[in-house]
Amino acid sequence: MAALRGRPAHSPGPTYLAYTPNGKKLITVGLNSALRVFQHGSTNEPTIIDVVTDGHTAVVATNDFIVVGAEDGSVTKYSLLTNSMEEILVRCSLPIRDLSLSKDGEWVAVASDELEVKIVNTRDMTRIMHLREQSRPVKHVAFDISGSMIAVSCTDGIVYMYSLSSEQPQLVKRVDGLIKTLETDAEASAKIAWHPDGRAFAAPTSTKDIQCVARSDWARQKAFTGGHRADISAVAWSPNGALLATAGVDKSLCLWETRSQRLLKTFEDIQNTILAIDWHPTDNVCSYTNSNGELFIREGFVPGEHAKHLRIALQPSPMNSDPLSEVSGNARKPLANGDKHGGSRGGAEENYLDDLLGPDAMSEDEAGFIEDDDGAGYAEEVNNFGKRSANGIPGRPAKRFEPYSAWQPQVHEAFQPGSTPWRGDRRYLCLNLTGFVWTVSQDTHHTVTVEFHDRQEYRDFHFTDPYKYDKASLNEKGTLFSCRPSIQSQQRAVLYYRPHETWTTRTEWKTQLPAGEEVISMSLSESCIVAMTSKGYVRIYSLFGLPLKVYRQKSMPAVACASFRDYVMTIGNGSVGGDGTTQMRYTIDNIRRDEICQNEDAVALPGGTQLRNVFFSDKGDPCIYDTDGVLLILLHWRTPGQAKWVPLLDTKTLDRLASGRKDETYWPVAVANNKFHCIIIKGGDAYPHFPRPLLVDFDFKIPVSSMAAGAVEGDEGEVAQVKALEESYVRVSLQHSLVQDLVENTNATNAQKAEVPMLEREVDKALLQLLAAECREGEERGMKALEIAALMRDRSGKMLEAAGKIAARFQRDILGEKITQLAERRLVGLVDDEDM
Repeated sequence: MAALRGRPAHSPGPTYLAYTPNGKKLITVGLNSALRVFQHGSTNEPTIIDVVTDGHTAVVATNDFIVVGAEDGSVTKYSLLTNSMEEILVRCSLPIRDLSLSKDGEWVAVASDELEVKIVNTRDMTRIMHLREQSRPVKHVAFDISGSMIAVSCTDGIVYMYSLSSEQPQLVKRVDGLIKTLETDAEASAKIAWHPDGRAFAAPTSTKDIQCVARSDWARQKAFTGGHRADISAVAWSPNGALLATAGVDKSLCLWETRSQRLLKTFEDIQNTILAIDWHPTDNVCSYTNSNGELFIREGFVPGEHAKHLRIALQPSPMNSDPLSEVSGNARKPLANGDKHGGSRGGAEENYLDDLLGPDAMSEDEAGFIEDDDGAGYAEEVNNFGKRSANGIPGRPAKRFEPYSAWQPQVHEAFQPGSTPWRGDRRYLCLNLTGFVWTVSQDTHHTVTVEFHDRQEYRDFHFTDPYKYDKASLNEKGTLFSCRPSIQSQQRAVLYYRPHETWTTRTEWKTQLPAGEEVISMSLSESCIVAMTSKGYVRIYSLFGLPLKVYRQKSMPAVACASFRDYVMTIGNGSVGGDGTTQMRYTIDNIRRDEICQNEDAVALPGGTQLRNVFFSDKGDPCIYDTDGVLLILLHWRTPGQAKWVPLLDTKTLDRLASGRKDETYWPVAVANNKFHCIIIKGGDAYPHFPRPLLVDFDFKIPVSSMAAGAVEGDEGEVAQVKALEESYVRVSLQHSLVQDLVENTNATNAQKAEVPMLEREVDKALLQLLAAECREGEERGMKALEIAALMRDRSGKMLEAAGKIAARFQRDILGEKITQLAERRLVGLVDDEDM
């Protein structure tokens, strides 16, 4: 069940909210003279910005500043970096009703009880555009995704569409009969919600439905019907447009699927009318404010069975007979004027583009073209190329916006292996078999604690962290930290390494990254430090801070990295697949020998699956763990072009989950001692949290097969035994291949070399057990039994001799003769295939 967190944000009355585009902060405004800034994922009290105005009616946000409208007619800009007022952008004579911010944060549209709408530049408040075609006050305004058009919802029940692509805003369409006639202070909404793909918008109608309208021809498309019994009060698309959240004056909250317009869920615990809804940009969280001054943050807003809709790529608008509705990241982008590719326009659509853009210097009749024929100086002089400069003209946008937002592929987000997100004021920076690194936010600074599993060998330590380190890596040699650059304190990104013990005075060190660069992911091995940065660089240092290598990785943006001794594995986003998601690529380098073991090979993940962790095993083999709960290891990775990902364990097939009564997942920690070490997570959580969890381990179990279909009840035990023997053979063969690769390609120890013949014997033992099971079934299994005997790796003949004895024991004389012939041919060095 979704976790509902209600907070009394402001005095009882209308309350509004907005997320910053990066999702780190949530801002609320209300009747009292305070703005509240909530940190995403934190249970701490919000930051309060005290202001002189009250009765706030609207808020919009960028990552750096917010703009707030009030009943006294003021529109004020506040900094999120200093939590203070910057300037008053504009004043109106009547109360502000709504604000809308262009996607680039350059322009804010202001709706008030005045008859005109003002569009003010957020960097230069003297640059203002006016929208004056409406005859009554405006209740709502909404920029489209590209910022080239704005929808004005007027109290006369008409939506006015203005184009901002020309020097002066041009009215291109009056959409009548769509929204309801409302007063500016009504709880019901008439606000336009543009779909994220930019081709259509949704609007609340007088019939208590949500109607979609195409931007190309203003025709009505699909509608979301039957969810509300009263007027709509708020509408919000999910970031990828796959879902729609709506609220009504009847204290209802509904979740819809865009593609089918199907009502997925109705929330029954709403106590007051919801006035504003906003989705978190990346997480399954939806927040809303109501008419009683309260903020609600719904974690897990989309139920588990439908959560996959949030992980897919940008979805198309719900259009009638739309080829894009079949999904597709491959679909071609629609033309700005609604034309078909390769087609020609006709009729009323022929002049649509001209109507949309309005008169400008590109018109055929050159109407409005400025020519400085009297030398007054209001036209700029041409340069050496016969052109005028492209400086912005006061009073209009500095550049012509694209008509639609381009399709964007779905990339894999970067992460730090072993770390967790904030939960309240705490988070883990690193979890592995050496120990734990966790941090606590104290607002002005953090406190970092490092704890070890082996406290006889290592000593725990704790320190105050003024840099607010957000990443850490821990091993037997030391602890590595990194922090982000800070604009407020002008601090650059820092790498900080602290060794555990040295035979000299402790040689901890710090190094700053170049300006504008931050650490995306990092790792620490016994011989080097690896840092992947936001500029695409891979920076490698020695344990004493000496820069060893700097190079730019081929696959970007970066995702994660891991290291073991001299081997460095980097993962990044590669080419885009058919589902619109990038294919992750990995590269493994030996930095000491300056050799590439694997170059831009694919990370084997099925569609819709994310990478949860990447690390090296205790024997130095790369491992990954995905969100499907599958652990994979890389085989033959030291030979270029021969690597393959092999599953070691599918946690969904564990015996402890067979009853179906346990609801738990597993947080990967390490692969060591031929076991998978992890943390059990219960209660639907995705990450471990405090108090410090216990580590558990599971034996490997390669998903070879399940119980044979149609097996009778009495045979289940024998079938299960054979399946277990088959899995044992595949698993031990894999372990033998991994160790053999290690011995053949490295300076292996005597213990590692002795492990190869030992594992060969284990493989042959598993084959002998399978041979016995086949002999037990009867003479008709003789061909398979002989095949099993031919797979034995022992060349001394002892294992084939044992196989012959097993055949004799079950009186399989023909099979025994074949095995004897096989042993003789091996003894003289002939090929086994001829005996099959």
